[in-house]
Amino acid sequence: MTNYLKPELNNKLREISTLTLAHIGDAVFELMVRTYLCQTGTHAVDKLHKRSLEYVSAKAQASSAELVLPLLCDEEKEIYKRGRNANPGHTPKSSTHEQYHAATGLEALFGYLYLSGSIERLNELFELVIGKDLKPDAT
Repeated sequence: MTNYLKPELNNKLREISTLTLAHIGDAVFELMVRTYLCQTGTHAVDKLHKRSLEYVSAKAQASSAELVLPLLCDEEKEIYKRGRNANPGHTPKSSTHEQYHAATGLEALFGYLYLSGSIERLNELFELVIGKDLKPDAT
């Protein structure tokens, strides 16, 4: 049986388009945010959604990208830059062109790390994003 939560794509990883990496990375990042919020306390569903948007919006992800960029190795920077420079074809009204591209770069990086099996590195970067002292309101 194929394990879709632990893909083995190392040989094919370079063949995957940058926007496909960002597509996967978007889901990985959001799953990590939702998991984090669930682990930090019980929240009403509407509150969970609002709290998750504080992390997964293009504006928030662009800010997160600024946090992680100085810590990336050359290979990770290359993936981030490929994602940032990709042309997704549109920019949401809720963010600037630059924010959306930076967010796409972060998502591509998270997608790449996930598909390459670098879960420990994903967790390191995610902990930097959420901050060790950050505690969402529990309701």
